[in-house]
Amino acid sequence: MIRLSVPEMSCGGCRASVEKVLGPLAAPSALSIDMAARQVSFDGPVDAGQMIAALARIGFAARPV
Repeated sequence: MIRLSVPEMSCGGCRASVEKVLGPLAAPSALSIDMAARQVSFDGPVDAGQMIAALARIGFAARPV
């Protein structure tokens, strides 16, 4: 499992943006978003660097937890 911290993800709109950009990249991995912890998790084979870069393109800084 890969877990990323996304500190600026703070509302439903943020969550929707994150799901929209990461959903296609995560397939067929399971994508899970924990708004309270402001973390995104992937259960399956994903490239963390690719996920971090995709988040950066939409204005969210992310780092591995």
